Amino acid sequence: MLERYHSHLIALERRAPLSAETYCYEIRRFLNWLEEEELSLNVVGVPNGNSLGVSDATRYLARRREADGLDSRSVAKAISALRSFSRFLEDEGISAGFASLLEIPRRPDRLPEVNRKEDVDRLLSLIETNSILGLRNRTLYELIYSAGLRISEAVALNTADVFLSKNLARVKGKGNKERLVIFGAEAVFWLKQYIAEGRPKLLGIRNSRALFLSKSGKRLSRKGVWKNYSSLAIRAGLSTKLHTLRHSFATELLAGGADLRSVQELLGHAEISTTQIYTHIDSGRLRDSHRNYLPKLKSWSGVHAE
Repeated sequence: MLERYHSHLIALERRAPLSAETYCYEIRRFLNWLEEEELSLNVVGVPNGNSLGVSDATRYLARRREADGLDSRSVAKAISALRSFSRFLEDEGISAGFASLLEIPRRPDRLPEVNRKEDVDRLLSLIETNSILGLRNRTLYELIYSAGLRISEAVALNTADVFLSKNLARVKGKGNKERLVIFGAEAVFWLKQYIAEGRPKLLGIRNSRALFLSKSGKRLSRKGVWKNYSSLAIRAGLSTKLHTLRHSFATELLAGGADLRSVQELLGHAEISTTQIYTHIDSGRLRDSHRNYLPKLKSWSGVHAE
């Protein structure tokens, strides 16, 4: 059933491959929960005492909130997956409408976390580059930060996608949309070392187009990247979310005077409204500086930023 559902997501709902994987992962957890609760997917029109209803889907979400500490964004993703699966089951003649009445919670307006350049530099300096894996990790994180890449974009890179002489890389973003990104001299320095010394040792006698390889010589997975970065960030006392490197990249660009359209292109955002959130981050820095350096003016008491 999950294989058919995955095909349904790709062919009919036109989901991106990563979105389809995320949905299937959520539904696999949901099906495991149904088994624990001794509930069953029922054939439409056939009475079933243990059939699935909206209240059961609500209980499942409550369980996920309690057990996994889901925020509103994660709950919204889970509900989207359940709604999609419910539509699929209706097409299959099974369990109609159990998620149709679920309401997606309103997401709070939260600014993404960012790190100062000094903190990013300190974090990267903690990586021991005298080992092959350390050299790979330093190169990977330098490139993500320097080019503002998503994790999925970085691990999908092939050696043919990187043009060191031009400081350019060709990446595939959401919806398989290609774009060119620019990276700086520091990323070039580490890429040259990794490609010349680290990658050949990880590759061994195998064949692979992937730029970043695991210790087994296969393409590095997103899960492996997250795990490595998390332990490093804890040591540095920073957020364990690797996506903060991308957020920091965008914020530094705007703070340095880059125009919003250019940042939108570099990040691969479909809508400029997505990029505009970083202007609020930058103005937040200004407000903090104003409070810290002009405290006697008390100009911020009772004033709320727009």
